[in-house]
Amino acid sequence: MGKLVSTLFVTLDGVYQGPGGPGEDTRDGFTQGGWTFPLGDDDSGRFVTGVFERADAFLLGRRTYDIFAAYWPRVTDPANPFASRLNTLPKYVVSATLRDPAWSGTTVLGGDLAKEVQALKERTDGELQVHGSGALVRSLIGLRLLDTLHLLTFPVVLGSGRRLFPDGTAPTRFRHTGGRVTGSGVSLQTYDLAGDPEYGSFDLPEDA
Repeated sequence: MGKLVSTLFVTLDGVYQGPGGPGEDTRDGFTQGGWTFPLGDDDSGRFVTGVFERADAFLLGRRTYDIFAAYWPRVTDPANPFASRLNTLPKYVVSATLRDPAWSGTTVLGGDLAKEVQALKERTDGELQVHGSGALVRSLIGLRLLDTLHLLTFPVVLGSGRRLFPDGTAPTRFRHTGGRVTGSGVSLQTYDLAGDPEYGSFDLPEDA
C-alpha cells in the first residue's frame, strides 16, 4: 500500500496561503503572496526536488489544482523535476464541482473522501503526494489517512492569512523523523502521524 505524504510551506505564525506569488491566492483580501521567494535557497530547493522524485501520484485540493493546472502544463522542459512529474503522473483532485478537467491525467474525486483516498492508497505503490491544499490536509489528518507531513517553516510573520491549523483542527500527535535548517533559515522538518495526543502534568505529587 502506498504512503500519503503532504508537503506544506508555512510562516512562523502558521500561514500557508499564497506562498508562490502575489496573485496566487488573494482570498479574503490577502495581499502578501510570494513570501517564500526571498528566502528560497539551494537547500530547500534540493529538499523539495527530492520529495517530487519520490512521487507516484498526486492528490490535490481544488484551489491548488487550479493554480497548478494554470502553470505546469506550460512548462515543457522534460528535465524540470516538477513539471515532468506533475504533467505525466496521475493527478486526483477533490472537488464537488469540477466536471471536465483539461489537465491530462486528472481524475476528479467527488465521493466519500475517506473511502476514495483509502482506495487510492491501496492501489499506489509508492508515495501519493499532497502539495499545498491545507484544508484537504486537515481533513486527511482528521481521518487519520495522512502518513507523513513535510513542513517547511519560513522565518517570516505575516499577521494575516489562512492558518494551516486553525481552531477546530483534529487533535493529533506527530513523531519527528528528521529535519534541518537551511542557510536562509528555513526549517525543513518531517513528521509521521502518531495518533491522538498524550497528556500529563508537571504538578508535584501530593506527598512531595
